[in-house]
Amino acid sequence: MSALSQLSQYLQLPKTAEDSLQAQRLFHGRGHGYPDLHHVTIDWLPPVILITLFAPESETEIDILADYLVSQLTSCQSVQLQHRYELSGPIDIIRGATITQLAIQEDNLKFNIRLGQVRNTGLFLDMRNGRRWVQQQSQDKRVLNLFAYTCGFSVAAIAGNAKSVLNVDMSSAALNTGRENHRLNGQALEQVYFEKLNTFKSFSRLKKRGPFDLLICDPPTLQKGSVDIAKDYPKILRRLDQFMAPGATLLLCLNAPELGRDYLIEHIAELAPQYTLVQEIPAPEVYLEAEGKGLKILCFKAM
Repeated sequence: MSALSQLSQYLQLPKTAEDSLQAQRLFHGRGHGYPDLHHVTIDWLPPVILITLFAPESETEIDILADYLVSQLTSCQSVQLQHRYELSGPIDIIRGATITQLAIQEDNLKFNIRLGQVRNTGLFLDMRNGRRWVQQQSQDKRVLNLFAYTCGFSVAAIAGNAKSVLNVDMSSAALNTGRENHRLNGQALEQVYFEKLNTFKSFSRLKKRGPFDLLICDPPTLQKGSVDIAKDYPKILRRLDQFMAPGATLLLCLNAPELGRDYLIEHIAELAPQYTLVQEIPAPEVYLEAEGKGLKILCFKAM
């Protein structure tokens, strides 16, 4: 019996009708918590089921899995299969309608999602608890959101009554989606700023725009020619005094499998010892990690 045929017993399906309206991961094999299923993830992006493969699988087995998922999520209108082991991450529609754009719900916020156009959908579901924390901690804060991508943290900060948010990213397309996400939530943009910048070449500009009360730093692990986070994270940490206010808070994220939480703790101790670890935010329960290589979210505060 194949591992994929056993996957249904590990699914974390919505428990209530209200929960079924929320975007969420249903199965996370990438954490190596389930035998021979580390190449599979399943997301519920109402009304779309997205199965993502990081290695090829039997079409017959995928068809059986798709039929089961549709039977459990009766509001599903489309089942899509993404082949992340291929360079462009193409998506096949294997059940129902061709849906390429939609707005999903996460808690009290909405976000635009695009399917089949780029490898990533536009929102990383494993950061849900991080966005919740930002919404709770942003009251009257001047927020700096580095590597902002589509500005999910910014939307959460404005929902939490932040005084202002500066979003910094190298992608104009991502920042444009960020503007759309703010508008989708009925948020005015008077206190939200978008800068297409290379963070590592823009510290003097950040100094002019600061000081900031809350830093959100969620960098990519590796982007050819622009980011190698193992080498580059310290460049940010050693300059915190240039653009952060006294008593500031840091939300530092790390999604490099080869780097543990100690990487951040040790570099803060060396480069910004005025900051103390005050909280670690776990990923949602579905993101089972057997090897400790998953997302790390650490909160530090200047004492």
